[in-house]
Amino acid sequence: MKNTALIGAGYWGKNLARALSELGVLRSICDSSEEARMNMKKLYKDVILTDDFEGILQDKDIAGVFLASPAVKHFEQAKQALLAGKNVFVEKPLALSLEEGEELIRIAESQKKILFVGHILHYHPAVIKMKKIIAEGTLGKIQYIYSNRLNLGKIRTEENILWSFAPHDISLILGLTGEQPSYIDCSGSSFLNPDIADITMTNLKFPSGIGAHIFVSWLNPFKEQRLILTGSKGMLVFEDTRPTDEKLVFYPHTIEWKNSIPVPQKAEPSFVKISDIWEEPLKAECSAFLKAIETGKEPLTSGKEGLRVLKVLKACQTSIELHVKNNPDKKDKMKNLPYFAHETAYVDEGATIGKGTKIWHFSHIYKGAVIGENCVIGQNVSIADGVKMGNNIKIQNNVSIYTGAIVEDDVFFGPSCVLTNVTNPRSQVLRHSLYEKTIFRRGTTIGANATVVCGITLGRYSFIAAGAVVAKDVPDYAMMMGVPAKQKGWMSRHGHLLRNPDKDGIMICPESGYKYKEIKPGVLKCLDLDEDAPLPEDKKVGRKTYDEFK
Repeated sequence: MKNTALIGAGYWGKNLARALSELGVLRSICDSSEEARMNMKKLYKDVILTDDFEGILQDKDIAGVFLASPAVKHFEQAKQALLAGKNVFVEKPLALSLEEGEELIRIAESQKKILFVGHILHYHPAVIKMKKIIAEGTLGKIQYIYSNRLNLGKIRTEENILWSFAPHDISLILGLTGEQPSYIDCSGSSFLNPDIADITMTNLKFPSGIGAHIFVSWLNPFKEQRLILTGSKGMLVFEDTRPTDEKLVFYPHTIEWKNSIPVPQKAEPSFVKISDIWEEPLKAECSAFLKAIETGKEPLTSGKEGLRVLKVLKACQTSIELHVKNNPDKKDKMKNLPYFAHETAYVDEGATIGKGTKIWHFSHIYKGAVIGENCVIGQNVSIADGVKMGNNIKIQNNVSIYTGAIVEDDVFFGPSCVLTNVTNPRSQVLRHSLYEKTIFRRGTTIGANATVVCGITLGRYSFIAAGAVVAKDVPDYAMMMGVPAKQKGWMSRHGHLLRNPDKDGIMICPESGYKYKEIKPGVLKCLDLDEDAPLPEDKKVGRKTYDEFK
């Protein structure tokens, strides 16, 4: 029954068109290029040719949609097709972000439709045979896997070589190990287009001890698709460019220890018979999708499997971006900035950062963030778009400041404190334009692991104790403790609990000597210095430890 449509008839789409036509299920081909449609019309005269994607989705005779469009279109097209009640086959990668991949999975589950990812190697007869050999124990304990996917072929500008070539090998290695990697490192080099890697090397380590590497390049003089598994009892080589009866070779090489020295023991290799009947991997993959539609059972390369691959791709991409020490252009640009950013920090174009500010390891400043002068931003800090921050702010490690936060001068954020920007968050309900304001007035201190619920104002020089949870407005100078936080007294501008008021209600800071008084219930004032005035130079440096003041 002709119940499938193909979206995209280009580089890979034409191969899918042939396979689907031979399976007798191709009803329509959709492509924006008139030339591509004309080429398909010459080959498939009984197939509907169109440039109307919406028309494909409205066609009730179409049960499955194959997406062979550019990767940047995968998410939107897959989302529309699933919401239209179609089963969807997406060529790799599933999407270009984890959030998009997760959303597609949610939609597919809610619509009760199949979401299938084109990780073709899982349907290759040689790979199926490899998995059987591993399961039988012929290789012993798997120790190391490495793959080379090299070519001088189609060079893309909308995605780098990692996202174009490596998904196949990542998917296969995850399938062979049955694990997600515990360590990922990836480096890349860009020669043809700035910031688009032409060559990448990925190193993976798994919880079981298995190691792997993946080398991909579209700047190689010849085509190479080779995967090697090293086990304690032998080695298996899968080379897809070889003839069918030579694609899989077993090497019974082992390592023996003699006098505490490892000595290789080589033996004659042998070709492995793959199967009695050869089935083209692409047609086998298409058939697996059609069978999943028919049975409703989750396929081997489901959306969830695609998401596991996407997680590794995302980590690889992050690793590439963190190797900025190999990017002299970026280092040169950093030298000319009025602020300092560590080479592992990432500052989006469009962020505004003041003179003398320091941004440390693995922190990310989003476009649209405004940060003042002489701030110190510790490790693993995230400052979102729209956040406005004053001068001399100190942010310790592992803090995220979200859109909606307004931070005045001299505020201190302790390590791992938690801020929010939506009171009633739901994953299913988008509230991107409804972020709530949280105002941190001048001189506020947020203790380690404290939580500040959004939509409130923390008064000048208020002090939130470690671990407290604050959900209501806080007065100036208030000392807040507990869960939920309650006021336990007043704190001086220098961070000391004010005690023992005299007969006039005046309390003295033991460090600065400044006098404070509760001028009316719930309102404290400093009698010696206006709250907005800067500290005199002789009061800016602490000279005694906190214990000495006790």
